[in-house]
Amino acid sequence: MTVSGFLGLFAPAKAAASALARVGISQAKNRQLGALSGGELARVLLARAIASRPDLLVLDEPVAGVDIAGEAALYHLIAEIRDEFGCGVLLVSHDLHVVMAQADRVICLNRHVCCEGDAHTVVRDPAFLELFGARAAGELALYAHHHDHAHGPSGETVRNDG
Repeated sequence: MTVSGFLGLFAPAKAAASALARVGISQAKNRQLGALSGGELARVLLARAIASRPDLLVLDEPVAGVDIAGEAALYHLIAEIRDEFGCGVLLVSHDLHVVMAQADRVICLNRHVCCEGDAHTVVRDPAFLELFGARAAGELALYAHHHDHAHGPSGETVRNDG
């Protein structure tokens, strides 16, 4: 089945073509699905998801089978689409580093909602610590850089007083 044939199962031709263009893979419209790379297939599936311009974009492991550079590009594309469409994104992922770095709200599930909130709150939650252990929680610690200095026009360090 071709990419266009696949998308035609879910959306009119014009919407499918527009979605393919938006995810940057129009050139693959006549290719067979089975001949696509992991990154190309991920973009086709994202095109299928946005063809109807949803209010909520539900993505389950959207970067599975994609190399690290492709993952970064896809997560950036998802954020652009979220902002452009004004839609919510429900992203299911086992990649906790990405979730913790990018999510506005994290919901940790283990047969029930263990904990939820912003990433800083979740990594300190006793349920999260019990589920993943203190070591994992520490390794997922969110980077926060606080300057005690500024940089001058030539790059020199200038101490902040205060």
